[in-house]
Amino acid sequence: MPRILVTPLSAVEGVLRDHRPSHMVTLLSPEHMIDTPAGFPPERHLRVGMNDVVDVAAGDTPPDRRHAEDILAFARGWSAEQPMLVHCWAGISRSMAATYIILCDRLGEGNEMAAATAIRERAPHAYPNALLVQHADACLGRDGRMVAAIKAIGAGRIVAEGEVVEIPLVGL
Repeated sequence: MPRILVTPLSAVEGVLRDHRPSHMVTLLSPEHMIDTPAGFPPERHLRVGMNDVVDVAAGDTPPDRRHAEDILAFARGWSAEQPMLVHCWAGISRSMAATYIILCDRLGEGNEMAAATAIRERAPHAYPNALLVQHADACLGRDGRMVAAIKAIGAGRIVAEGEVVEIPLVGL
């Protein structure tokens, strides 16, 4: 089944070993960016350096349109025959936003709320980065529907770190 595995950084090694994803997206602040894990094809590893902020003035490298475009372009090259691993530091904000962006692109226009609801049901702790979602909404021409859906599901349950979450691309 096509699926995205969303994890904190601490779970990456185990997910790579246990699930054998074909593609990986790392979303970390530039100063904490990791190298591609040994044995994983570098061309299938997107490394996105941004701080987890929603106010442009609050961080050194806030999410911007280029980040959203990079995530979309990379995910469009994924066949979904094997899982994709998407992770950030805690598996709560940047990785959930990237997963939401990929879902919205794959599911097509009009499925923004279904994608947001699927994330909330599987990850009560999810709190997708609103600024990254806003940029993707503009890239995909969703006229604010992605932003509205993320606002509608509200803030996630407060946790120090998320857990490994499987998000299927079908049957939401």
